[in-house]
Amino acid sequence: MHMADSKGTIGILTGGGDVPGLNPAIRAITIRALREGYRVVGIRRGWAGLVDYRQDKGADNSDNVQPLSEAIVNRAGRTGGTFLHTSRTRPSHLPRERVPSHLAGYDRDINDVTRDVLRNLEHIGVDTLIPIGGDDTLSYGKRLHDEGVNVVGIPKTMDNDVYGTDYCIGFSTCVTRTIELTHSLRTSAGSHERYLVIEVFGRYAGFTALLPTMAGAADRCVIPEHPVNLEHLSELLTYDRNRHPSRYAVVLVSEGAQMTTQEGMSFEGSEIDMFGHRKLGGIGDKVAAALKEYSPRYNNGRRIDVVNQRLGYLVRSGDPDALDSIVPMAFGNLALDLILKKQFGRLVSIHKGFYDSVPISSVTSEKKVVKVPKYYNTERLRPIYDFDGAPLFIMTSD
Repeated sequence: MHMADSKGTIGILTGGGDVPGLNPAIRAITIRALREGYRVVGIRRGWAGLVDYRQDKGADNSDNVQPLSEAIVNRAGRTGGTFLHTSRTRPSHLPRERVPSHLAGYDRDINDVTRDVLRNLEHIGVDTLIPIGGDDTLSYGKRLHDEGVNVVGIPKTMDNDVYGTDYCIGFSTCVTRTIELTHSLRTSAGSHERYLVIEVFGRYAGFTALLPTMAGAADRCVIPEHPVNLEHLSELLTYDRNRHPSRYAVVLVSEGAQMTTQEGMSFEGSEIDMFGHRKLGGIGDKVAAALKEYSPRYNNGRRIDVVNQRLGYLVRSGDPDALDSIVPMAFGNLALDLILKKQFGRLVSIHKGFYDSVPISSVTSEKKVVKVPKYYNTERLRPIYDFDGAPLFIMTSD
């Protein structure tokens, strides 16, 4: 399926949750690759496109593979989300009911269909694959690299928790939206003299709660890296509220935050994805209920009500901000630089403010989380403002 005058075929896919900045990355890769003489195809729906692809002669694979041109990517390049679509499919851990009917020999409860993914990549004619995603998507990219596929990864996650890079596509827009929405919600909290509890994304890492708090969006923040005592949080927020002219106080709570043992530790749902992650959400409700219950102890016996809001998909929808328009462009060009130099098995990255790349194996080496002693005051439940020598977003993979 190679074009006679082409250097080869580059495949691009986006996996995991959508964020603003994916389409600018796809655009940058495609335009540069086409001008360098490559053919470019988009794999649709993340790894699902390579699982569902059919090799039958005449099969309609338009749902799985899409040829990319400058006209196509230019239309999408200014927008949020991913026009190639995405999924949380994990080909190495595919439930039996998810295995396509045209794939034979998979009768276990959980199946590894990598051999067929490799055959499909060869049938499509992909010479180099560029997966754009978080550590789950990229971990399977590493698996394909180990199987001999030429892979160059691009980090994307709103939580900014991919190890090996200081920045992931989607993080800046998420923080921008969180700050804007938190400031908007202040009017309701202030009008009713209430606590304002805002639940934000962040399964393992609290960057999306910590950074907006640093920027003045909240009085306190609760992050996954440090279990919080809710009675202590209530005491702090009541203090904040009572010294505020409009009698309200704000706390940002990461979805993956944990309570100290007397409060109960888990607010996970029962639904599990192919990467073993339970569906999170709802901890904001628990925090809000506890604050209301504890408030009379610190407010002369009078109960304080709560404005409780889960920001959810609002912070990952819409158009990318400036950073998530610029960084994906740079990451796409960095990926092409690596391909031209035949340096595969790499993850493009930012390290201490400079564009770089690291081995793709970095993504599975460890989790990138907030360094609590350096950046989080566990007694005051707020950031430590120490920036001398720190990276722009106070985080590094070192």
